[in-house]
Amino acid sequence: MKKFLSALICLLIFASCSFAGEVVKAYTTMEEPLAKALFDEFESETGIKVEWVRLSGGEAIARLEAERANPQASIWVGGVGTQHIEAKNRRLTAPYRSRVANSIPSRYRDPDNFWTGLYVGPIAFCMNVERAKELNLSMPKSWADLIKPEYAKKVRVAHPSTSGTAYNMITTVIRIFDGDEDKAFEYFKNLAKSVEQFTRSGSAPGKSCALGEIPIAIGYLHDQIKLQREGAKIEIVIPSDGTGFETASMSILKDGPDPLNAKKLYDWILGRKAMDIIARWYVIPLSNLATPTDTGFSLARMNLVNQDDQWDAANKERLLKRWNEEISTAPEK
Repeated sequence: MKKFLSALICLLIFASCSFAGEVVKAYTTMEEPLAKALFDEFESETGIKVEWVRLSGGEAIARLEAERANPQASIWVGGVGTQHIEAKNRRLTAPYRSRVANSIPSRYRDPDNFWTGLYVGPIAFCMNVERAKELNLSMPKSWADLIKPEYAKKVRVAHPSTSGTAYNMITTVIRIFDGDEDKAFEYFKNLAKSVEQFTRSGSAPGKSCALGEIPIAIGYLHDQIKLQREGAKIEIVIPSDGTGFETASMSILKDGPDPLNAKKLYDWILGRKAMDIIARWYVIPLSNLATPTDTGFSLARMNLVNQDDQWDAANKERLLKRWNEEISTAPEK
């Protein structure tokens, strides 16, 4: 009887440990409702629980660096491609060749398999039409419009030290000025006169605009379309003088605590069901498995800058240092 009880106890302990092991810890830079939809569906299909924390891109990099000696998560989902390149260069991520990776065009995948692109999101402006009417403001159609005197303290945008969205804005404007950084930073000095607040998160300005807290916001198109479809009275414009875009990506984290389940989640996110969930977020999915959602906007009709994510990642520290010295030292809390 004692032998039977001992065996039963061992079996229960083993089963408990096995069940407890069915978890994967993740960081995500996706909006919380999208992340929840993805991770809940993955858990429903696989039984693997995703314990996740939502961070801005800059916060994700900072946390990965701080946890280098003792990683607390195994996968990072979302966040602009330049930040995933930065994480690779800092040796914070690990290579993984997913069996589903061929569904993504090769130009949106790291040649060494450290990251994979998920979707593209162009930079856009949005304006709260009711606040604009009160203030007698017209919709800015270009970057040049934003620095006009009538927009002084009427614009909200994220801070590039914490937001990949805002860093994408820096590199976009540099390319609009044909690579002349001095001209671009002279522009940013004028833009700062129009900015009422620099936020920590790239999606925060659009939410403030939707609520009428600020008339105009700079952010990613898909975030703004979602707010509009949910009833926000905002107008959306792609800047006519040029726009950049994020390549939202995904990486396995180096020495994470749940590597096997992280790879399972990675593969699943590249699959059809997850890609269809992502596509419903009004982004432009990169997977040939996805069913795109009609947003009324097309990349073919946008004046896209000649973006180079590798250059952007390599020059980030230098450009952020210049931004902090010349434009703004910290985001609002």
